[in-house]
Amino acid sequence: MNELFLITPIFLPIILGAILFFIPFKNQKQRNAYVITSLILSSVAVWLSAFLVPDNSLTILHFTNELTLSLRLDGAGKIFSCLSATLWPITAIYAFDYMKHEEHHQMFYCFFVMAFGTTMGIAMAENILTMYLFYEMLTLTTIPLVAHGMTMKHNRAARKYMIYSIGGAAFAFAGVVFLIVNGAGTFRLGGNLVTVDNETLALVLYFFAFMGFGVKSAIFPLHGWLPTASVAPTPVTALLHAVAVVKAGAFALIRLTYYAYGTEFLYGSWAHYVVMAFSIFTIVYGSVTALRQKHFKRRLAYSTISNLSYIGFATTLMTPAGLVAAFCHLVFHSVIKIGAFFAAGSVLHNSEREFVPQLEGIGKKMPWTFGFFTVFALALTGIPPFCGFFSKWYIATAAFATDNPLATVGVIALLISALLTAIYMLSPAVKAFFPRENAEIHLDEIKEAKPAMLIPMGICVLLCIVLGLFVRIPVEIIGEVLGI
Repeated sequence: MNELFLITPIFLPIILGAILFFIPFKNQKQRNAYVITSLILSSVAVWLSAFLVPDNSLTILHFTNELTLSLRLDGAGKIFSCLSATLWPITAIYAFDYMKHEEHHQMFYCFFVMAFGTTMGIAMAENILTMYLFYEMLTLTTIPLVAHGMTMKHNRAARKYMIYSIGGAAFAFAGVVFLIVNGAGTFRLGGNLVTVDNETLALVLYFFAFMGFGVKSAIFPLHGWLPTASVAPTPVTALLHAVAVVKAGAFALIRLTYYAYGTEFLYGSWAHYVVMAFSIFTIVYGSVTALRQKHFKRRLAYSTISNLSYIGFATTLMTPAGLVAAFCHLVFHSVIKIGAFFAAGSVLHNSEREFVPQLEGIGKKMPWTFGFFTVFALALTGIPPFCGFFSKWYIATAAFATDNPLATVGVIALLISALLTAIYMLSPAVKAFFPRENAEIHLDEIKEAKPAMLIPMGICVLLCIVLGLFVRIPVEIIGEVLGI
């Protein structure tokens, strides 16, 4: 009977989010109370499932004897679901102040809550068909969030996001069908694909599926939707770029590689080298392009593109150490980047300044915001003792431990990216606290963010420090939960 509890974290937020749209709240406080209560209840259900529900499957629906909608919370699913369950309510608290003067609140929070449920569906899927269905539902529940402003640029961004996502899913679908037909659709660490009649076809479809799912993890050249989507409200971009969409894409790549195809089948093949090469190139491309961006949020968006391919690179190492490193960076980057977007949104909300050159001297008026941002910049660069250093360390260590010569190229890409990250992340903080002597600075109407924005940033800073100082604990937990 405990398996039935798996339904709650998925369908509770979907139902509560849908109901929210029709409730005539008297004021914002009532609506905010409903939203945070819905998310906390859903998050508690996730954590209880992680600790109390055995690693058994629950079939919700039989399409045919082979095709089922089934749930199972294994180690990988526990990591992704608990990460999302922790950061989603924090983002909601931030959104309450940020969205106060926006329009269409009812629609925004409706899809904001529902997207939590679809993300849990991806995390708790037992097989690739179930993951694929919730993957598509995540696209549908996040399109309205990207389009929230209802202006031409918002609609254009949502349309681009939809085209990229649906197109990527179409590519991935070929791999999904192949795995199901060959009896490898159910997730199992090590994969289920042992031998196939046509190995070339299997590898081609793996490449298609990797690039298809790679759309959401913004792999080059399928990354274009992500910077464009930064026009969405900051609570949305924080979730898109740190937890929900992009990490769902990275999670899907891990599932495809380690739990469906299996590294024994893929390792050393041409497809292995090709997807690793795409990941390595994206690491450098994202960092170089981020350095060129003057727009604050777009700079962070391209930084996300680069860091997602850190996870992609670790995944394509196709070793147990690579799998642990991939999940470490998935968790650590989520905490860092969501905080960085909170800081950028705070600047936009309280000063209406969108571009890095406009940040001269603003740290005098917003010391907490830019103090927090400096920590996130140091963590993302990979400066110890912050957590970002250690996830990159584990990726590099896992790369050196392989006999793949391309992995050494990947480590060089990591070093180049770290240098560029230091420049493009620390330069806004330097401008904010140490303006040029001849700079024209107008700060009269700028105020520090309110506690509703600062507290979520502070929590993320604390997590960056604690996860770094006691890094052995989360790494050991990740390895134990994964069964490695």
